[in-house]
Amino acid sequence: MTENTFSEDAPTSAATDAKKCVVLLSGGLDSATCLAVARDQGYDCYTMAVDYGQRHRAELAASEKLAEAMGAVAHKVLHIDLRNIGGSALTDDIDVPEERQGGIPVTYVPARNTIFLSMALAYAETVGAERIFIGVNQVDYSGYPDCRPEFIQAFQKLAQLATKVGVEGQPLRIETPLIDLNKAEIIRLGDSLGVDYGLTVSCYQADEQGRACGQCDSCYYRKKGFAEAGVADPTPYQSTTDAPA
Repeated sequence: MTENTFSEDAPTSAATDAKKCVVLLSGGLDSATCLAVARDQGYDCYTMAVDYGQRHRAELAASEKLAEAMGAVAHKVLHIDLRNIGGSALTDDIDVPEERQGGIPVTYVPARNTIFLSMALAYAETVGAERIFIGVNQVDYSGYPDCRPEFIQAFQKLAQLATKVGVEGQPLRIETPLIDLNKAEIIRLGDSLGVDYGLTVSCYQADEQGRACGQCDSCYYRKKGFAEAGVADPTPYQSTTDAPA
């Protein structure tokens, strides 16, 4: 585990009364918007990214830059090697598809959000956070089962049963402010809250500089979202032919 603390006065336990939350911050567009929403609601934000053996490291660097730029109290990177399990184009030797697919695509990482939320739950109890923000979305997404409201509702019940604060009558709440928004609406929201989308990395196969391939599912929804939102797309692309005109 690595940690960056951006505030010298950052508390390390649940001993203070500040309004706190944990934000799962992957480094992508949705999670950055989620952080902006949490900040706008007055929370002291503790951000967390997960190094799970994903195909590229650029999103982890992006999450750190976003956390600092957007005023997080502290930023943690937790480590778990899902490459040992595989089964996904993001964690195995499987090509990332560059065409739209039907059904659940091969970029789905088995149990990823379950694992991430469990880690966030532990972190939230440690710092005394009352909310966990996650940028799942059921509109403009790739069909992942762990982005649906049913999954979040089930995990909310688990959080109440599995934690000290839950059994003592003060359960943590899972916040999903983007779940019913399309990508254009998410971008407009983030833009209104001052998100610098040039710091974000969404591509499934970005290069070491964070430049997007312009062809994968994530790039498709991102480009479509900026175009429909009427907001300039700051994404750096590996090929000039993939960049918006």
